[in-house]
Amino acid sequence: MTRLITMTSALALLAGTANAEMTFNRIASFPVASNMAEGDDRARETSSEIIDVTEDGMTLVYTDSPLGVVGRIDITDPSAPAPLGNIAMDGEPTSVAIIGSAAFIGVNTSESYTQPSGKLVAMDVASGEITGECDLGGQPDSVAKAPDASFIAVAIENERDEDLNDGVIPQMPAGDLVLIDVAGGTLACDTLIRADLTGLAEVAPSDPEPEFVDINSLGETVVTLQENNHIVVVARDGSILSHFSAGTVDLTEIDATDERGALRFTESQSSVKREPDAVKWLDDVHFATANEGDYEGGSRSWTIFAKDGTEVYEAGNSFEHALIQIGHYPDKRSDAKGVEPESVTAGTFGGTPMVFIGSERGSAVGVYDVTNMASPVLTQILPSGIGPEGYVTIPARNLLVSANESDLGADGGARSHVMIFEYAEGTPSYPMLTSEGMDNLTGWGAISGMVADEGGVVWAVSDSFYGFQPRIYKIDTTATPARIVEAIDVTRAGYPAQKLDLEGITLDGAGGFWLASEGNKDKLTPHAVLHVNAQGEIEEEFGLPDSLIGQQTRFGFEGITRVDGTLWMAVQREWADDTKGQVKLVSFTPETGEWGAVAYPLDSTETGWVGLSEIVAHGDHVYLVERDNQLGTSAAIKQVTRVALADMTPAPLGTELPIVTKEVVLDLIPQLTATGGYVLDKVEGLAIAADGSAWVSTDNDGVDDHSGETMFFPVDLETSGS
Repeated sequence: MTRLITMTSALALLAGTANAEMTFNRIASFPVASNMAEGDDRARETSSEIIDVTEDGMTLVYTDSPLGVVGRIDITDPSAPAPLGNIAMDGEPTSVAIIGSAAFIGVNTSESYTQPSGKLVAMDVASGEITGECDLGGQPDSVAKAPDASFIAVAIENERDEDLNDGVIPQMPAGDLVLIDVAGGTLACDTLIRADLTGLAEVAPSDPEPEFVDINSLGETVVTLQENNHIVVVARDGSILSHFSAGTVDLTEIDATDERGALRFTESQSSVKREPDAVKWLDDVHFATANEGDYEGGSRSWTIFAKDGTEVYEAGNSFEHALIQIGHYPDKRSDAKGVEPESVTAGTFGGTPMVFIGSERGSAVGVYDVTNMASPVLTQILPSGIGPEGYVTIPARNLLVSANESDLGADGGARSHVMIFEYAEGTPSYPMLTSEGMDNLTGWGAISGMVADEGGVVWAVSDSFYGFQPRIYKIDTTATPARIVEAIDVTRAGYPAQKLDLEGITLDGAGGFWLASEGNKDKLTPHAVLHVNAQGEIEEEFGLPDSLIGQQTRFGFEGITRVDGTLWMAVQREWADDTKGQVKLVSFTPETGEWGAVAYPLDSTETGWVGLSEIVAHGDHVYLVERDNQLGTSAAIKQVTRVALADMTPAPLGTELPIVTKEVVLDLIPQLTATGGYVLDKVEGLAIAADGSAWVSTDNDGVDDHSGETMFFPVDLETSGS
C-alpha cells in the first residue's frame, strides 16, 4: 500500500505539537504573466513592482515596467487570485497609489537621462479607463497618497546615468518633489506644487535624487534621497520642515568578498552610508527606512527615525544574520550590499503594530513587532518570490501582499509573482530548515543529497555553488523547524577540498561517509566517489573507469547509497552511450574495484528534460527522486519512485544493460505547493530512516537567480514490505 501525505498532515508534521497562534503564512502565488491577453507572447518579460489595493480590499493593481502596463488581480478569494488583465500606460509605469477605486500611476516617458519627462495618470480600476493625466515635468519614481485622500505626492527622481562618468553625481537635471490635489478621484493638475530639494544634502547637494515618498496623517511627506544619503520632511505647502543625513553604520560579522564560493561572516566595514530606499510612516512622528544603498553605500539594515532626525532604532547586521540562518544569503552580492533591504511597509494586525522589511536579494520578508519602536522584535521571516519590490497590507482582511520584480522566464527560471500571505491562527510553515542556535554564524544553501541516521538525524551536502567550502551538514529533524546543528568542512590534505560538486551522501557504517561528486569536464571537475571520515577528511578518492569517462556529460552522479559492500550512484541524465529516455544506475564495489550498471527508464514530458536527483536504499528497494527541470505551472514530474533490489543486478560496463522496473511511489507536487508557493525546480534530496520516516529537500541554488526558498519536509512512504 502507498499513502500520499496530504497538505494538512504535512504541515502538521512540520509543526509538531506546537500550540496554535496568530501567524502569517503564504496562501497563494499569482504569476503575473497570466494577466496577459490571449494571443500575447507570454514568454515576454513581465514584472510586478509597486502594488496597491482598492479601498474594499478586493482588487490589487501593480506596475509592470517591461510591458508598459499596470496589471489588476481579483483577490475576492485571496487563496485563488484571478487575472483581471493589463492596462497600457503609454510609457513606463513606476509606482501606483489607490484612493477608493481610482489608481494614480507615475509613468516615465523620458527620452533620455538629460531630458527626463513623465506624467501622473488617473485610472478607474474597475473599467481600466484613463480619467486624467498631469504632466510632471520630470521622471517619476515613487507615488504616495495622503491618508485623508486629499493629495498625491510624487518623487521626481531624474535618475542618474550609471554608465556616465562611472555614475558619479551630480548629473543634471536635479530631482524634486511634486504635490497634486485630488478630489473624488479626480486630478487637479493646476494645484501642482513643486518642492525644491536642492542644497540640503551633503552628498551632491545640487542633484537630489528622490527615491521614495510616504505621507502621514498631518499631510507631511517624507522623502528619501537615496544616492544623496539624505531624508527630507516636507509640509503640505511644499516647504521644508526638516532634513538630515541618513547617517552611517558600522558593520561586523559580514561577508564582504564576492565570488569566492564560500560563506565566511568574519569581515567588517566602517561608516557605511545607509542610502535608504523605501520609507514608511509608523505614526505622525516616526518612520522606518529600508537601507538598500545604490550609490556608495548599503548598510544591509533598516532604521526607525523620528522626523527631527533622531535615530530611534538601527537593525545593524541582525536582519541579514536572520536571513543567513534560513539559507537566504545571496553570496554573489557579498561585495555589494548583501541582502539589500529595499522595501518597507507597515500595518496593525490583531492589535499589534508591525513593520515588514523586504530583502530584494534575499527574496524574503521580515515581520517585526514594533510595539516598542526602540526595540522591534523579529517574529517571522516569510518566503517571497525573486526580488520583492513592493508590498501592501490589508489589515481589514488580515492580508499581506508582496510584488516580486524579477522575471527569469527567458532563462528557464521563475516568473514574476505576486504573493499573498494571511494572518491567521496556526503555526508558521516557513522556514523549514534553519541554522539558528549554532555557536557560530553558519550560513548554508544549495542543499543537495541527503542520508538519514539514527535519532532523527539527517546528513546533507551542499553542491558546487560553494565550491571553495564543500560541507556536510548535520540536521536535527526532531526540532521544528528542522535545525542544522553541525557543519563539517570536506577537506583534502587539511585544506578545503577543491573541484567538488557534492550531490550525494551515504553512511559508511563506521562513522564516516561516502560522497558522490558530479563532474563537469568543461570546468575540469572530475566525476568521483569519495570516502571521508567523521571529520570530513577525504581518505579515499575513486575516479570513474575509462569506459564511463568516455561517455560522460556534465549531468553526472546525483545521489549515492550503499547496499552491503556495494555503492550505487544515480546518473542524472543520459550519457553518450545511453538509449534516449534511459539513464544508468552505476554500481561500484570499493573492495574489489568492480564497476557495473543497470538502465533506469525515465518518464517523459513535453517541456524540458527529465532526470534523476537522488537514490536511497531502504528495505527491499532503492528509492529515487525523478524530476523534470521545470518550475511553476510548467512543472509536471516531481516524484519518488522505487526499484526492487532483486532487480538491481548490474551488468559489466560496455555491455547491454538490463532495464529495471520502476514503481511510482509518491507525487511530490502537492507537497511542493502546500505552502502557497509555485513549484520549485530542484527536488534533490531524499532521506529515509530505518523506521521508514522520510524527508525531502529542494536545492535553492545558493540564492543565485533563485528565491532562496528551501523546502525540507516529511513524506510518507509507507509501503508493504518496506
